[in-house]
Amino acid sequence: MDKISKFIPSIKPPATPLSLREKMYWTAGIITIYFLLYNTYAVGVNQQAVTQPLLQLVSIIFAARIGSIITVGIGPIVLSSIVLQLIVGSGIIDIDLSDTAQRSRFQALQKLSAMAIAVVEAVVFVYTGYVPAASASVVGIVMLQLAVGAISIIFLDEIMTKYGITSGINMFIASGVSYAIVAGTFGILVPEAVAAIQAGGASAIPNALLAFGPLFFAILVFIVSIYAYEMKVELPLSFEQLRGVGGRLPIPFLYVSVLPVILASSLELSMTVWLRFLSGVKGSLAGLAKFIALYQPVATTNGGTTLQLSGGIAYLISPTFPLPYSANYGGIGGYATYFTYLLQHTTQLFLPWGGYLLVPEWMHVIIYTVVLVLLCIVFGKFWVEMTGQNPKNISEQLGDMGWQIPGFRRDPRIVEGVLNKYIPTITVLGSVFVGLLAALATLTGAVGSGMGILLTVGIIYMLYQQLEQDRLYETYPILEKITK
Repeated sequence: MDKISKFIPSIKPPATPLSLREKMYWTAGIITIYFLLYNTYAVGVNQQAVTQPLLQLVSIIFAARIGSIITVGIGPIVLSSIVLQLIVGSGIIDIDLSDTAQRSRFQALQKLSAMAIAVVEAVVFVYTGYVPAASASVVGIVMLQLAVGAISIIFLDEIMTKYGITSGINMFIASGVSYAIVAGTFGILVPEAVAAIQAGGASAIPNALLAFGPLFFAILVFIVSIYAYEMKVELPLSFEQLRGVGGRLPIPFLYVSVLPVILASSLELSMTVWLRFLSGVKGSLAGLAKFIALYQPVATTNGGTTLQLSGGIAYLISPTFPLPYSANYGGIGGYATYFTYLLQHTTQLFLPWGGYLLVPEWMHVIIYTVVLVLLCIVFGKFWVEMTGQNPKNISEQLGDMGWQIPGFRRDPRIVEGVLNKYIPTITVLGSVFVGLLAALATLTGAVGSGMGILLTVGIIYMLYQQLEQDRLYETYPILEKITK
């Protein structure tokens, strides 16, 4: 990597620390470029064929817009991070991330792998038909545009991280979800409510109010998420060198924030894209391929057909649910029709030893929710270990700074034992909470998607804390020296 990294383009950090105002300017400029790419379709794409609800969810989670230049979005960055951290965490590659040189190698490897995944995913999106080309002659051109757009997002993320107010991934997700909420409210919900009132009758007003159900659930998720972020356990601390000086160590209920949902949902949605290759498997392995992921052709708005995930194990763990909007706006026809669908619809699960097993859709709801929660727990615990937020590291950091818990000897092992009573439990409970909340919001059709809303709330909350800290650092520079 030392030899290869010399040829990988890199964004130089600012020579001097930027002020908050300068960071805001950089952030505004990068977001402007992002939305220009977001609203620019790649030349040669058949725009009318990109209307599947699952693709809309992929777009929100990956901060992308299917068919645009940034169709791939942040997927390569997230997927590269997941794979490399799993490799490092399992010990396949021994890297000490606390060492500057080794951390640089890891970051170079992460960027290189993200660029490689960006190219591969650009090919996959076009080759499998998720991004339908207008004709066979422009397939290569569309692939090239998507690859260049995906690599551009990688460098925009790096610029935002070094010059902006937060990471590019966070800002792109929050911007994309906010856009989806506004567009969904005024482009779908308001017209639905107006149409219900114009229809007249005794049910006009109830139907108009029911049309805003997705917005109501979105607001509910916002409120519950904000409340959860304010929940915390505070452990008292004392400073041994200055008697009478004390403080508190806050352990928030959402100790790992929304990172488990980001990783879990990204993994699930990536599988629905990558496994589309199984639709072309023939011969003796065809049965196993259908058991894993069953793709069937569905009609598109332009009179053609496209493959859509409709069964198999991959379907049962994916958030492939119809939207409870009016059929005029790509939905299933309202909440009454939607809940009837969940109760009565069945899914085909092909068994390798022959035949199809019909699985009720309500089982799909349960399996999807359980798998999402389990993945959140796994990624939550994994993230705590990988980022050094486990009890052992926290106790060592407190000891190095001279802090101790009143009533206990100043011994990292004693402090670690106290923290072990809180951090592992809170990590699991917080991961379960965000998983359930994301699943609930997704199942109720909250505008902006459940996971998207949850991610946005977490990002905004972290951004608020960071801006508050930056303002304190600008006002009191001595604080930065003390905390570092």
